Amino acid sequence: MNLKTLQDTPPWDWPTGAGKIIQKTLSDNRAKVSDRIIAADLAGNLVAINDDLANALVGIVSSPAEPEPLRAMAAISLGPVLEQSDISEFDDPDDLPPITELTFRNIQDSLHKLYADDSIPKEVRRRILEATSRAAEPWHQNAIRAAYASGDRDWMLTAVFGMRWVKGFDDQILEALNSADPEIHYEAVEAAGNWALDGAWSHTVALVNNAGTPRPLLLAAIGAVASIRPAEARRVLTDLADSDDEEIAEAADEAIGMAEAATYEEDDEEEEDASDWVN
Repeated sequence: MNLKTLQDTPPWDWPTGAGKIIQKTLSDNRAKVSDRIIAADLAGNLVAINDDLANALVGIVSSPAEPEPLRAMAAISLGPVLEQSDISEFDDPDDLPPITELTFRNIQDSLHKLYADDSIPKEVRRRILEATSRAAEPWHQNAIRAAYASGDRDWMLTAVFGMRWVKGFDDQILEALNSADPEIHYEAVEAAGNWALDGAWSHTVALVNNAGTPRPLLLAAIGAVASIRPAEARRVLTDLADSDDEEIAEAADEAIGMAEAATYEEDDEEEEDASDWVN
């Protein structure tokens, strides 16, 4: 199996040695830059990445000799494994992430140092901030705040993307919902849903009810509706769950299911609290 075959194959069907195939192209300075960028993209998949591949990605991000687009792709590809590692906290031996805790720490420290270097190309620094914000650390709040306040459209987009994972930006997220920039708007809807911002309720419902809402934004709004007010999700999303568009119907149905599960869980917690109070 070669790189092209991997690209055309669902990750769950990749062979055990997929990471080695990817790393071979990724580390080959004689390979086409376009092929190495594809390899960097594939390397971020959780079924392939391991310590060796993660360290190879960090090495590319760190190297001024590497092409900027490749360095940027290598940075953003580290995001998924950083997020999974942060969630797992390496506590459960039966559910460990694909990299060791030492590698996780080295990635975070290396990328933080690179981000602090203003001589690093803008695109690379943006992707570093986006990737590392998925495993938020104290420095991210100031970095995201500065990026959003910069007035630079690209940095503002990166900042709103980061707000999906970093706490403390409710006002900025609600402000970004009114952005005329479609990408910033999309990231704001995702962030509002992640933090269940009630102030975004009417906006997300309006997106769901608007037949002209672009598909990616509609799918994000469907998820946000279910997160913000789970108890009202079925009422708002029922029509979309019956849509002739299979992807939209499936997204709405899944969102309703998740919302109702969250509602039941909340009800159970309230009953337990009431029982504890009586006892």
